[in-house]
Amino acid sequence: MLEGIIRESITKKATKELRRDGYLIANIYGKGVENINAAFKENEFVKAVRNKETLIFPVSVGGKEYNVVIQEYQKDPLKSKFLHVDLRIALPGVLAKYLVPVKLTGTPKGLRNKGVLALTKKRLCVKCTAEHLPNNYTLDVSDLDVNETILVRDIKVDNNVQIMDEDRISIVGVIKAK
Repeated sequence: MLEGIIRESITKKATKELRRDGYLIANIYGKGVENINAAFKENEFVKAVRNKETLIFPVSVGGKEYNVVIQEYQKDPLKSKFLHVDLRIALPGVLAKYLVPVKLTGTPKGLRNKGVLALTKKRLCVKCTAEHLPNNYTLDVSDLDVNETILVRDIKVDNNVQIMDEDRISIVGVIKAK
């Protein structure tokens, strides 16, 4: 389990000191829960996120355990280091919006016909409870030819999950190379 500390001071100076010591700044929030300003060791956080099996993973801050989902993060554009992460507490039975990643499988046949695969939506916004949250949406792109796309409406979802993105939005497609 990932363990973090509660930040006593949220000033710019204290934040810089924590980053210098190898900490990643985090905000933990949820519906009906007071916001928690926390910090995690950056290397431990990256390892925990890479090794997690579901979108929801446990963290321990200030002696309390929370099941959280990464809502948003900021990276340094030059160094590719994490600067900040927002973690949302996944409360059981509470309807909330989550961002679910899209994963692709297969090689489109349009690539042999001088096409280029274009992934336009890396994550889909869904509304569901924490118990019904899917880990990802896996799309098979092997049947896509040039000028063909997979739209949001083409994705099969459970009855307990509602996709909040508009159904006419393209997720992935094969476009003609110039």
